[in-house]
Amino acid sequence: MKRYTTTFAFMLLLALSACKVSKDIQTPKPALPVAFRDAAATSDTTSIADIKWKSFFTEVTLQKLIDSAINKNYDMQIAVKSIEASQLLFKQVKWNYVPTVSANVTANSSRPSDNSLNGLSLNQFIGSKHIEDYNANLSLSWEADIWGKIRNQSKSALATYLQTTEAKKLIQTNIVAGVSQGYYNLLMLDAQLQIAQKNVKLNDSTLRIIHLQYDAGQVTSLAVQQADAQRLAAAQLVPQFEQNITIQENALRILAGSLPDKIERSATIDQLEVPATLSAGIPSAMVSRRPDVRSAELQLVIANANVGLSKAEMYPALRISAQGGVNSFRASNWFNIPASLFGVVSGSVIQPLLDRKRLSTTYKVAQVTREKNVLQFRQSVLNAVGEVSDALVRIDKLKAQQAIAANRVNTLQQATGNANLLFKNGLANYLEVITAQSNVLQSELELVSIKREQLSAVSDLYRSLGGGWN
Repeated sequence: MKRYTTTFAFMLLLALSACKVSKDIQTPKPALPVAFRDAAATSDTTSIADIKWKSFFTEVTLQKLIDSAINKNYDMQIAVKSIEASQLLFKQVKWNYVPTVSANVTANSSRPSDNSLNGLSLNQFIGSKHIEDYNANLSLSWEADIWGKIRNQSKSALATYLQTTEAKKLIQTNIVAGVSQGYYNLLMLDAQLQIAQKNVKLNDSTLRIIHLQYDAGQVTSLAVQQADAQRLAAAQLVPQFEQNITIQENALRILAGSLPDKIERSATIDQLEVPATLSAGIPSAMVSRRPDVRSAELQLVIANANVGLSKAEMYPALRISAQGGVNSFRASNWFNIPASLFGVVSGSVIQPLLDRKRLSTTYKVAQVTREKNVLQFRQSVLNAVGEVSDALVRIDKLKAQQAIAANRVNTLQQATGNANLLFKNGLANYLEVITAQSNVLQSELELVSIKREQLSAVSDLYRSLGGGWN
């Protein structure tokens, strides 16, 4: 009775110790602001990130490019394969609870020395100089999950699988943002090319008038040279923009998983509207939506599981094994049931001794790694909040810049028209005309650039809030 009491006490001690082998730390609650900096004061907690990308980006050509990139981009295809691999590993871990079973069939024949004890015994008892042994059995091995090794393996495998899904989401959000911003850049280059070509024609007209004045002796050759230099400066922009357009088209096509080629446009940059209101929602919702933050959180789960695994390695392992089958030293009696049946059951407790220092170091390293993952999680949250705030202030200040730049363009366009009219009537000199044309060229190019930055900032806000993967 005392022996059973001792055994029960030992098993109870193991069960209680198992609960204390490793304690998972909870995901820390990051310090989050009530609202994003520079966000409009509103009680609306919804976010544009909840909008599906096809509803957020409604331009037809852009939708086709994004859809092609999601389906054909090689980074996305690699991410899908990573998900498949991690899913298989996760399913395999579940089988760790099942005992290992193997089948063995062996046939041996040995001839001992005539002068050996076995040789003399064989000759005396069975009248043979060799012995045969035929064996067919099933062996089973199972380790009790006392310290939660398998449980922690399952946690790690599940978190790894979920991490691969978050990685796919992250790639998709970056693809959606990258394609949209690249397309906006392409439309900007189209508009800038048209502006440069229009300015070249305007300079040609001015140069012809100056040539007539030069022929009439009203201006010197310096006027012709300066007007021609101004025309060439505008003309030089044309091949530059054409080159950039081709490069941007190639980049978009490659991002969409296609060979470099021309991209047909269904709209101009002037036809695209910047939304008047953009709801960012609340920071806590953004944290749960961003794939990179979720991945950092899952990495903490993996680190927790690794601490548990490394701690469990320092404790005794209870293993049970069994073997059963048929055995005979004659082939004719091999499957003579039940005479040839045999069975063996054994249990063992294995405690690491000499390598305890190594296991202890591994455990301490796992703890440090877990602490590092906590810091990385907090850093990912901080970066995410910062990205949203940056996008919000860009949108707000670019709106003010756009209004100023539009007024400047309007003023300079009127000034250029007046300068040309005065010049034709001899009331303004050629320098005033050249200066006006140069100023209007730069201001129009800058206005288009600001429009592209506005659209890109909206796309970046959508990405930084965690939108684009649904």
